Amino acid sequence: MKKFILGFLLLLSNICISQVDIYPVYEGCESPNELTLESCFNQNVTKDVIANFTVPEKVKADNYKGTINIVFLVTKEGDFEVLYVRSAYKELENEVKKVFNQLKAVKPATYNGRTIEMRFGMPISIPLDSQTIPQTIEKQNNYNEIVDPTNDANLTAKNDIQSAVVSTRFPEHNSELNIPFTYQTYNEMSYYYDKNDNSHTGFKPFQYSEATKYVDLDAQKTELLKDKKSWGGRKFWNEHLFKVQEKDYWFTVNPIFDLQIGKDNSDNIDFTYNNTRALQIQGGLGKKLNFSTSFYESQGRFSGYVTDFIRTNNPLGASGTVPGRGKGKGLSKGGFDYPVAEAYLSYSPNKFFNFQFGHGKNFIGDGYRSMMLSDVASPYPHFKISTNFWKIKYTNLWMWLDDVRPELAVNDLSPRKYAAIHHLSWNVNKRLNIGLFEAIITDNENGRGFDVNFFNPVIFYRAVEFSRGSEAGNALMGFSTKYKWTQNISTYTQFVLDELTVGKFFDGTKYWGNKFSIQLGAKYFNAFDVDNLYFQGEFNVSRPYTYSNRKSILNYGHFNQPLAHLWGSNFWEAIGIASYKKDRWFGNAKLTIGKKGFDKDWLNYGGNIYLDNDDRIGDTGIELLQGNKTSIVIADLQAGYVVNPATNLQFFGGLTFRNFDPTTETANFSKQNTTWFTIGLRTDVFNWYFDF
Repeated sequence: MKKFILGFLLLLSNICISQVDIYPVYEGCESPNELTLESCFNQNVTKDVIANFTVPEKVKADNYKGTINIVFLVTKEGDFEVLYVRSAYKELENEVKKVFNQLKAVKPATYNGRTIEMRFGMPISIPLDSQTIPQTIEKQNNYNEIVDPTNDANLTAKNDIQSAVVSTRFPEHNSELNIPFTYQTYNEMSYYYDKNDNSHTGFKPFQYSEATKYVDLDAQKTELLKDKKSWGGRKFWNEHLFKVQEKDYWFTVNPIFDLQIGKDNSDNIDFTYNNTRALQIQGGLGKKLNFSTSFYESQGRFSGYVTDFIRTNNPLGASGTVPGRGKGKGLSKGGFDYPVAEAYLSYSPNKFFNFQFGHGKNFIGDGYRSMMLSDVASPYPHFKISTNFWKIKYTNLWMWLDDVRPELAVNDLSPRKYAAIHHLSWNVNKRLNIGLFEAIITDNENGRGFDVNFFNPVIFYRAVEFSRGSEAGNALMGFSTKYKWTQNISTYTQFVLDELTVGKFFDGTKYWGNKFSIQLGAKYFNAFDVDNLYFQGEFNVSRPYTYSNRKSILNYGHFNQPLAHLWGSNFWEAIGIASYKKDRWFGNAKLTIGKKGFDKDWLNYGGNIYLDNDDRIGDTGIELLQGNKTSIVIADLQAGYVVNPATNLQFFGGLTFRNFDPTTETANFSKQNTTWFTIGLRTDVFNWYFDF
């Protein structure tokens, strides 16, 4: 298998290298070296365009800062022809056309000695003094037919020309694929989303086709590119490793790495490490159907408290549960082997709908944590429908989940359970967004699989659960808000209700059945007028027994981890986050302070969502943090450098300090002070949480 993969990649690389056109020969670039010719073309065209470009007075008066995206053609005769300009000002479009009309004719591009036309994409930064020279001018695909973008009878062709603005270096930017959900990437995008009056940020991951309405992803990555002339240099620093792109299809192949080594202050192991090698293939067939598949082969050895979690949460047929990844097979000297596969199909038949079927994760909310649905647990099969119209985004999600506790296994098989979620996001006005959430967890007790009632995308799940009986499922309801005070400051909330007895909510008895979670948070972008400086504060609280059920398999969890907040229930938590980015450099700091009530004396105090809540300690007098009250303090510092913006390959170093201080210590539950240092090289394409 390894020989086949190696042979395939070598063949693909030969194909990609062999099909290279010869660039036009611009004035002063009469060089026989193809790579030098490309660089010279980029540099000299940019210099001449900038030298002759005059920013219109209206643009100056508005203090406009932004990017003009240009698609231009060098014809078979060597003339420059502007095909499309995307700009916030008509005056800038006119200036672009005027400048390109003044450029001198050049020796045209060739392919196998035959004269051809060649299309390019070029960004221009305003103000001009922020322009990088040599600027990267990206060669576009050439099409046989010539279309008139002003012809309304050929609207499809017009859209083709407009979409060509997206650089072919990053074909995923013009696709229906999901943007890999990482906290760092989404913080940067959220600022641009919030500047728009009708954007929706409550359900993640975002799609590229959606994000490009608000964020110029191509320009953001282009300004980070290095002037590398060799094929190896471009692939390592700037581009996808392998890429094939034609008019009706494209695909990219990239290796993924997470190579880490570290040390904590325990005496149990010499060092910690993670060794992940993966292959990711993404592509598109036409403009509506896209696909992504990734396979991860990993081995790791973690800090002591993480290893304790892995071994304590032992799934059927494995040595433990690696947080967020799944089954782990034990290795010598305390390590674990944990393969993971993720993949999905994404199809958008029109501007209103997107359908996705895959194996991965989802997230609901605007916070670092989510009380509705987070990406904490392992990947799961799911089907998702996203509907956009007017000021509404409505998302339906159906999930196939596993309870892998050995004591629930039947015939050495883990029981399957199912979740159906719908989330409605409504932009009430330019500042206020309201979200409505409902979820239902069901099992396969009657052997009927996923109940067909819950496949209705517009039905209220709670009513269905009530009509079928309390044993039919576990329903949760909730709402969220987001308010944009300014372009730089926003606040957000979440409230999730698991169970409510109205008559006992205000009677002072502290009834156990009033189960709910609350989140309050705020974000500050470009803080104190410093570009890319970001602050976030968040407070989360969850009552005892929230997310659990009298039928333990109907808890709101998957693969030994919660589907909502990482800490489960019976806790409060405060989080402060600061981050900064400059060019390819980044740094962030996170401080988490909280308290949680753990079980003690073999009694269920409401902190473990996997326990049957009929075994609770009582019906009244239920208080937050009851049980073994434990103080938790976690400080994380991280800094790094983006090696390749196309794949988000990063070199990084991190330091984690964790203090875990229970009121009552036992042999298996004691006070811990952990200091954990890690450095590594990773492709950052998912969140990985160790802050518990």
